[in-house]
Amino acid sequence: MIKKRRLLFPMLLFMLFIPAALFAVPSGQIITWEDGAQGAVKFEGEEHAEKGFKCGSCHPSLFQMKKGSAKITMAALNKGQFCGHCHDGRTAFATDNPDKCHECHKKEKRHHEQKEKGHH
Repeated sequence: MIKKRRLLFPMLLFMLFIPAALFAVPSGQIITWEDGAQGAVKFEGEEHAEKGFKCGSCHPSLFQMKKGSAKITMAALNKGQFCGHCHDGRTAFATDNPDKCHECHKKEKRHHEQKEKGHH
């Protein structure tokens, strides 16, 4: 009975943490959502990590770990859901700020490339 309990705990840990690692954004990679009405939305985890956020800051409380598990719309963002939880104009730029559309609807360059050139 004790041996079974010793095996059960590591198995539970494995089941909880391994799936999260499978869906995490690897360093230097970008997740892109192509179906945005204003163009593709690009998320760079590295940009958020530079500001002190960790994966657990948003996952799984605001987002599930699997891409495509939620329908993210501008209306939902503007109501404080998903990215809008922090992008509210106080913690970070507001999702309804028309001067900031390019921050998420990125045409090309990655955050670090723009920052090095002084565009950010």
